[in-house]
Amino acid sequence: MADKQEILTIEQALEGLPADFQFFAERFRSSIQPQLASREHDRVAAVKRQRLFSVIGVALGVAILLGFGLLVKSDTGEPDGWIFGGFIGVFAAIGMIAWGGMALGKLGKETKLMLIDPVSSEFGMGYQVAPGQPQDMYTFRSLGLVPGWDRAKYEDQLTGARNDTPFEFYEAHLEEKRTTTDSKGRTRTTWVTVFRGQCLVVKFHKPFNGVTKVYRDMGMLNWLAKFGQGKSEKVKLEDPVFEKAFEVYSTDQIEARYILTPDFMERLLGLERTFKGKQVRCAFAGGEMFLCCEGKDLLEAGSMYRKMDDLGRVREMLQDFAAIFLLIDAMSARLTPDALRGPNG
Repeated sequence: MADKQEILTIEQALEGLPADFQFFAERFRSSIQPQLASREHDRVAAVKRQRLFSVIGVALGVAILLGFGLLVKSDTGEPDGWIFGGFIGVFAAIGMIAWGGMALGKLGKETKLMLIDPVSSEFGMGYQVAPGQPQDMYTFRSLGLVPGWDRAKYEDQLTGARNDTPFEFYEAHLEEKRTTTDSKGRTRTTWVTVFRGQCLVVKFHKPFNGVTKVYRDMGMLNWLAKFGQGKSEKVKLEDPVFEKAFEVYSTDQIEARYILTPDFMERLLGLERTFKGKQVRCAFAGGEMFLCCEGKDLLEAGSMYRKMDDLGRVREMLQDFAAIFLLIDAMSARLTPDALRGPNG
């Protein structure tokens, strides 16, 4: 989440982040900033190229529209090429703009890795830009956290451990294939996005006794959360703020209240804000927490119209990492093997 005020120093960029992120200040000065700054010339050239091709693309599109509109005539001699010219013109303009932006897009991906690699290596995490399907994805579906899908794309997978608590994070784009038939028997197939956002799996040291599910309160649509809960019962939260914000169902009321502390619920909302997402939801089953949040892509380099070593870009990336870590911390500090014996003695 970008700060509104200008960030002038790396220390300002690290303000409010967990203490173990302070290593980044020296790492930034010694290696990351010089590496980013060395590509500034490439960024400026790529921005100029994109802008030039955008102008050319628009001009080409207009020229094609006018050419077809004025020169292509019907049998009666009236201009008949405006629609076709408009279609071809828009297609040509978009193609030209996309071509011109390829260099900037490639540099954006390289910038992203320059920022992610130092953090992931410092915390002993593995990182994959485009992983295969994670094994836990079907568990998300069976728990009712995501709908069914026909094709999927995954990216930005982080695997590792936070304070000896293993976790896996990735972004998922799930689509459903839908086929319709018109009155003439012609079929049309479309792909509809059913989920796009972040998924987090945290593995704890001891299995839970029950299954607890947490949904964002949806007002009149709360019946959707109740659907398919089976033997689960609604859990009333002690804090009125969180009671209003969430719908909770569990097969073990005592355990659910023990897990869902005010600190955890606050960090759940904080993660939603940082991710600029919506409908955050999670489930506790077996010995794991499954969490997903619909929203924009995370762990991105941000606008490439900013300088390569822009500190706002750096802070946004670190905040994404910190939001994940703080949520895990809120759970792992409480759900130790000994502490988990608490609810049932």
